[in-house]
Amino acid sequence: MKSKKTKLSQSFQRWLIVLVSIAFFATTAFLWLIQTRLSENNAVNLLTLNLSDVRQDIIDASDSNLLKLTGSIAADINGMERVTDDMLHGLTIKYDVTEINVIDDRGFIVATTFPEFGGYDMRSGHQSAEFMVLLKGETEYVQRYQPVSYDASISRKYGGVVLEKGGFVQVGYGAERFQRDIDEFVVGVTRNRHVGAGGCIIIVDEAWNIVSDRFGNEGKNLDVTGLWIDADAMPENKVFTADVYGQASYCMYMTTEGYRIVAVMPRSEAALSRNVSVGVTTAMQIAVFAALFIMIYVLIKRLVVRNIYQINESLSAITDGKLDTVVDVRSHVEFDDLSNDINSTVDTLKRYIADAAARIDAELAFAKAIQHSAMPSVFPPYPGRKEFDIHAAMFTAKEVGGDFYDFYFVDEDTLAFMIADVSGKGIPAAMFMMQSKTLLKSCAESGMPIEQVFTTANEKLCEGNEAGMFVTAWMGLLNIKTGHVTFANAGHNPPLVKAGMDGFAFHKTRAGFVLAGMEGIRYRKFELQLNPGDTIYLYTDGVTEATDAAEKLYGDERLLKLLNEQKSASAREICEYVKADVDAFVGDAEQFDDITMLCLTWLGPQNGEGNA
Repeated sequence: MKSKKTKLSQSFQRWLIVLVSIAFFATTAFLWLIQTRLSENNAVNLLTLNLSDVRQDIIDASDSNLLKLTGSIAADINGMERVTDDMLHGLTIKYDVTEINVIDDRGFIVATTFPEFGGYDMRSGHQSAEFMVLLKGETEYVQRYQPVSYDASISRKYGGVVLEKGGFVQVGYGAERFQRDIDEFVVGVTRNRHVGAGGCIIIVDEAWNIVSDRFGNEGKNLDVTGLWIDADAMPENKVFTADVYGQASYCMYMTTEGYRIVAVMPRSEAALSRNVSVGVTTAMQIAVFAALFIMIYVLIKRLVVRNIYQINESLSAITDGKLDTVVDVRSHVEFDDLSNDINSTVDTLKRYIADAAARIDAELAFAKAIQHSAMPSVFPPYPGRKEFDIHAAMFTAKEVGGDFYDFYFVDEDTLAFMIADVSGKGIPAAMFMMQSKTLLKSCAESGMPIEQVFTTANEKLCEGNEAGMFVTAWMGLLNIKTGHVTFANAGHNPPLVKAGMDGFAFHKTRAGFVLAGMEGIRYRKFELQLNPGDTIYLYTDGVTEATDAAEKLYGDERLLKLLNEQKSASAREICEYVKADVDAFVGDAEQFDDITMLCLTWLGPQNGEGNA
């Protein structure tokens, strides 16, 4: 049953909705973050501005008050003919100040309410040296409220005014008088000041008692507002959040003239501009994205989907085998190119169909050449070895096959030679052949006895042999000095052996089970003693089962007869005679199976070496 597929237009519509929604929410989220950051920055700027304004107002009021008081004291001193410490004490009581010092035009204290300051050089201290400007043309100077240099636990504010007789007077008062003089001003500052629409300024003294706020909590501790400040952990001029009078607020504070000024702004007010901006922008985005969705969907459906349907109709006809169908969708350059490409592809497909058989044959011929190159093909293979004569040949059918032969020295005096036939045909058989050939050679060269070579190879070939392929093989180890042969047979055709002048005969022994057919098989070793001139001929069933046009087999008898007729021939000639006779027998019939053979004649020991 054919599964129901979604139309392209429906899929595009669905994905377009998803993508537009993602874009909408992404831009809205980004706008929300940006506007949130802007609203927070605006709140911080507004808090900072209000704190700075109030701080400057307090400083200005404090400076003005102290200079006015200092000017009154200076007027009294100007009316005195001689100034003494006792007179200055009287002035401190009259004007309720903490400290009065009279400094001459050299910068030394000549009269003071603190006898220990008498004769003090004002230039010697960093704090006192600031007042030297009064000896350089300035008429008055006021210093900020701060701890005194000789006792950091005491904070005072100092002002100075030039005297008519030269020098100047310095007046200082402490926190109590300082705050009493300007508290009324401070209260007025906060009562009429708003931070934004709903924010406020709260001023507290050094003990965190409220001096002024909009709600009349003067004299109470700051915590009645819900605000708590840890001066050690919460630095000045840094924004933080807290609930003030029941509202979540942005807060900031700074210290000046013995006061702590706290600016408060509700977070809801700070976010109001963000909410308005995001709301307006979101409404505009909805309209824009909706319009874009409709326009893109209509355009894609008209310009793309409709033409794709037309092309699919033509492709359906082509896939049904109507290769003469021509695709003709020419509305746009892209579809024009696509139509041309499809038509060109169909034309190429026609050529490929015609060339496919020839190309496969060429590839198989190349694979056949690779397979042949994996086996010894240069004869004589060991020109320096006169103890034996060996020749082998393989003639594959049209496909690459699974037959193979091999020979090689496993030590100085031992020649391994073999022939094998893999079940099946074609590429799989060729691949299994290469695996088997490599594995058998590896085992033989490791020095294993011939029966162990087959036993080990069988176990390895059985591993992962899911295709169920197998190999028939005959393998011998020839001592080239003695002519002694040990061999094993794994389900292969028996060899033909010529012993002396008696001619060739089948050397039949009990063959073992095929390789890769079953795990746990143990193979037997057999022995054969060759005399000089004796020959062993190995072959695959492609020789004896060659079939002529009448489907008659070449057979064992004909092979045996031919070998005996040519028993005096060399190894090469025997192989050539057998191939020529098989070809003559088959005639014009197609070769059904690979034809592989190996012929070995032991010529005897050389250089006077005898049999063992």
